[in-house]
Amino acid sequence: MRFDLVDLQLFIAVADQRSITRGAERSHLALASASARIKGLEDALGVALLKRGRRGVELTAAGESLLDHARLVIHQIDAMRGDLAGFASGVRASVHFLANTSGLSEHLPKALASFLREHRDVAIDIEERESTDIAAAITAGAADLGFAAEHALPEHIERFPFSEDRLTLVTSRRGPFAGRRQIDFQEAGACEFVGLTSATALQMHISKHAARLGMRPHFRARLRDFDAICQMVAADVGVALVPEAAARRCAKTMPLAMVRLRDNWANRRLVICALNFKALARPAKMLVEHLRAEAV
Repeated sequence: MRFDLVDLQLFIAVADQRSITRGAERSHLALASASARIKGLEDALGVALLKRGRRGVELTAAGESLLDHARLVIHQIDAMRGDLAGFASGVRASVHFLANTSGLSEHLPKALASFLREHRDVAIDIEERESTDIAAAITAGAADLGFAAEHALPEHIERFPFSEDRLTLVTSRRGPFAGRRQIDFQEAGACEFVGLTSATALQMHISKHAARLGMRPHFRARLRDFDAICQMVAADVGVALVPEAAARRCAKTMPLAMVRLRDNWANRRLVICALNFKALARPAKMLVEHLRAEAV
């Protein structure tokens, strides 16, 4: 079942005027064409939409229902045109921004929120990716900006530091390693884990390094955010690797113990990156300057 916008606009005009003739005039259509379009709508839907009489037309119950939906559709089309016109004229703009898991959950939300409050005419299209994928997308010109671990970036990508991100093992206060200050990740190989869903960028990063160490961690549960993971760990379901910032935040309200990893790959310098900062469009440059000021 396909609907023509002209048909819907005509139907609204006919319903408002209670007349096919006046509805046709308002829609700038010939009467014969308007009548054929209304008949086509009724045939496509398999129901009568109008009751025709000497004094004009009345809507059937089906016609009243179609009128409500038609008004909504036309309203959405008008809103879409207005939004896109804003982008075309340069009044509004969008920045395509890729970020890793830690950035999206811990490091970026406050900075991005304050930028969006100050710049109502700019939208940020943000997407989660692993740092290596962010580097490839930036190189290919498929994104304006990235937030990634610096070690994953090739030399030709420009960047500036935003924050440090240390992965930390968390356990319940009565769990394994609770009394330790630091360990090698491989020591936790026999533990049961709570982790992120396998598709998240950070979990992919952890899984790669576990595989290089010959480890195959057993996951009791996989969840989508660090707060839920830490709640599971606090309940002694297993141990987990989370960013230190998330671990410290959750440890304020949950019975958790934090254990630092000695592994070099667990310490990451997080950066804002672009192929060429000077070549960015103005909205992206504005966001870059805002993030420079927010960098830790």
